[in-house]
Parts: sequence; C-alpha cells; structure tokens
Amino acid sequence: MGEFVRLQKYIAMCGVTSRRKAEELITAGRVRVDGAKVTELGTKVEIGANRVEVDGRAVHLPKKLYYIMLNKPTGYVSTVSDQFDRPTVTDLVAGEINARLFPVGRLDYDTEGLLLLTNDGEFAQRVSHPKFNMNKTYIASISGGLTPAGVRRLRSGVRLDDGFVTSPAEVELIDGEKGKSTVKITIHEGKNRQVRRMFEAVGCRVEALKRISVGILELGNLPLGRWRYLTAHEVNYLKNI
Repeated sequence: MGEFVRLQKYIAMCGVTSRRKAEELITAGRVRVDGAKVTELGTKVEIGANRVEVDGRAVHLPKKLYYIMLNKPTGYVSTVSDQFDRPTVTDLVAGEINARLFPVGRLDYDTEGLLLLTNDGEFAQRVSHPKFNMNKTYIASISGGLTPAGVRRLRSGVRLDDGFVTSPAEVELIDGEKGKSTVKITIHEGKNRQVRRMFEAVGCRVEALKRISVGILELGNLPLGRWRYLTAHEVNYLKNI
C-alpha cells in the first residue's frame, strides 16, 4: 500500500499552487480524483495510485526536484505568469531547466537580489511559512537622511501605515552623506514591501533595494540575472529549519 496524503497537500506537492489555494480549488469544485469531483477538504489520495485533475488537467509529482538561487534583477515579477505580460523570474531560467519552477516567496518588481526557485511544493510551503522567521538581509540605498533617532526606531520596531508594528530590525549604517545613506537591514517578517515601508515610517525613501541573504544562504558574487543550484547542505538546512 502506498502513502496517503490530504488532497490539498498532494496538489501543493505537485507544485500547482500553495496548500491554501489548493483548498480553494477543491471547495470551488475544480478538482477531480479518478474522474469524480471532490469538494471535501478531508479527502485523502494515494500517491501513485489516484489520478488527480485540476481544471481538467492531470497533475503529477515532479520526477526531479530542483532547488535554485537566483539573483533577481529589477523589472521582473516574482510569479510564474503575469496578467500584464511583464517579464517573470521564471523567464530567467527558461531554456536552461526543463521543469516547471516557481518562486519561493516574493521580491518586489523593483527589488533585486536573492530569490529561491523550486518545483518542490512542500519545500516551498515550509520555507515561506511565517512561523520559521528566517532572517532576511537587505542593502538599501535611501534618500531623506537617516537620523540616529530613525535608526533607534528601526531597531526597536516601527508602526507601518496599516498599523502593523514590526519586530526589532538589525540596522547598520554603511555610509551616508548629503541626505543619502546606504543601510544594511535584517528583518525576519515578510509583509508586503516591508523594508520600504519601514524606512518611510522614519522619513526616508528607498531608492534601490537588494536582498543579499536568507538565513544561512548568501547571494555572494552570483551575477545579476543568473542562478545556481543550492548545495546539498543548503537544501538540508532549509528542509530542517
């Protein structure tokens, strides 16, 4: 007898979408198991035995798993497809890897730096889950002049425009002159455009932003727009955090 898993987990393992989105697909009646529509979230399927279809297309576990670090340039969206036909991060690996990869988490359109790509749905779910609180470090070029008081506020947590109060950040002023500064900042949360909004909360504007590390993973000298495979050590680290 094979391994049984919940249907939404299986869909996520196949890399179709997140587990939460898979639940929405199931309750919307867009999923079939062995030809029968399934809308119950508690349904389990046997890996390798049941045929699962989403919107009429069979989904399968990937035969080979890929774990990739990309140095994302600005001007690319962190999705598999874009309704406005903007370039996507998967375009940067297309033609080099014959697999349906998708980004783990996101980087803003106008932010560059370290982004993970994979076709392992469970891995993506685990790494991007908020409860793991992995440190993410950025280099920000800002205007407006970062004052010592502003640094203290960032280090103690600031209230964003929606009322959310951030956790204390690690902040290091690399250089600054004439109202411009370069700052290294480390956070572990992942609110939308959080770093930019944090600086706005202390009266500064981010002109350029680059993510240089996630947990123990460091971008290093990986050229902009290029990618590399994660090492076995890096994959094991992410799978066991």
